[in-house]
Amino acid sequence: MLRITFIWVLALPITALGSDVAEYSVSVDSELTTLTIEARFDTPQSTIRARSYEALRYLETAIDCESQTPIRASGRQFRLPSGGTRCLRYTVDLSAAAADDRRNSVLSTRNVLVSPRHWLWRPSLTDTQSIIIGFDLPEGMNVSVPWTPTADGRLRLSSSPGSGSAVTVFGDFPLLTRPAGNTRLRIALLSARNPYDAEAFADWLGSTADNILQAYGRFPSPEPQIIVVPVGDTGWSSQKAVPYGRVLRDGGEAVELFINEHVAIEEFYRDWTATHEFSHLMLPYVTIRQRWVSEGFAQYYQNVLLARAGVYDERLAWQKIYEGLERGRRSGPGLSPNESSRGNRRRALMKMYWSGAVVALKADVELRRRSGGKETLDSVLGRLERCCLPSGRVWQAEELFEQLDALLEEPLFVPLYRRYADAPGFPSYDDLLERLGVSIRRDTVSLNDAAIWANVRRAITEPAVQTATLPLASPPSSPP
Repeated sequence: MLRITFIWVLALPITALGSDVAEYSVSVDSELTTLTIEARFDTPQSTIRARSYEALRYLETAIDCESQTPIRASGRQFRLPSGGTRCLRYTVDLSAAAADDRRNSVLSTRNVLVSPRHWLWRPSLTDTQSIIIGFDLPEGMNVSVPWTPTADGRLRLSSSPGSGSAVTVFGDFPLLTRPAGNTRLRIALLSARNPYDAEAFADWLGSTADNILQAYGRFPSPEPQIIVVPVGDTGWSSQKAVPYGRVLRDGGEAVELFINEHVAIEEFYRDWTATHEFSHLMLPYVTIRQRWVSEGFAQYYQNVLLARAGVYDERLAWQKIYEGLERGRRSGPGLSPNESSRGNRRRALMKMYWSGAVVALKADVELRRRSGGKETLDSVLGRLERCCLPSGRVWQAEELFEQLDALLEEPLFVPLYRRYADAPGFPSYDDLLERLGVSIRRDTVSLNDAAIWANVRRAITEPAVQTATLPLASPPSSPP
């Protein structure tokens, strides 16, 4: 028997939803083999397509709901009747789509993970348009998507940068929430071949969200989707608690984390990966061709925030920052930061990850120094969050820096960008560290409180929000 999880109210005029151009109802059978989708549009649609050519392989049937006329597809686009269609019903072979996603091989058969680009055929959206989607699920099943929850229990899909392929998960898995300051995390803990303590891992993610609050007291993304993929019994695993993570901005914001569920839970609190991924959400999506900006800011903040949260002590945080900067300086020495982000630049990988961290550090120090501590990188990013996040488009790096300068009385970020973005080599930092009182001897950091800017250094890692502390971490075994 079907349990209606999200209700599609047919009597509601679609015009009442403002910029919503369509309503979709999605149902899945109890065996997780077939999706049935019905879409109703506020005006006749002449172009409806999928976001991948593979979607055609999984499409089984399609008809115009009103005329019952079969509809064919070519490539990734439906061949619609003259005058378009106001109602479309189609079915998708979910099991075939899932079989082509290798992530499903590590999961329990009670879960199916698939990207909407393989099953969601829809019109294109402008910046002001969206689609309302509801799900009918078999009893005992959940669904996890990155789209924004609405007041009536459905979800809103809006325009987004499309920085990766969104994830939809169907099945019997824990779907938990944890507070994240002004919002909440929607956590899908996918079922492994062997059981693990889902509540404990959800608590860890809630604690990691508290780390992010140490920047400006708010979480930068409203109700993000968090996908936890357990890989402890597979070849994807490693000795790390979190071998891999990534941020996806496709119809909404999501963080996907691959975890070794057999590692002691205490080690997750000391692992930097989730804090790094969550830190990405403090910036809009910057084009991948200038990835050094987003990765660098996240590198800087993962260490600063873990120090503020009490996971690192001050010396250890600067040790990690110093070691990362050294890896960056040795990486791709002839390339500029912009060049390190383009093409196959494996030898410049650490430059791409750490050159932006130098810029973030320089900006933070200068803001604190010239304002007597009243202005910080935290406060500027807090204003960015209020004005511009989440953002539904791709940003250029210089455009982002222009926006940050617009939030200041005196420009800082654009001059930094113009000085370093296209300059060969790695941004200098030795003199800056010395002034901060970060002394280096045989690659080991000690702190000099007599340094001219030692008060700035201490302020960078001082707690901004009170959170529970944990035993101090040891340095990571691998970069970045």
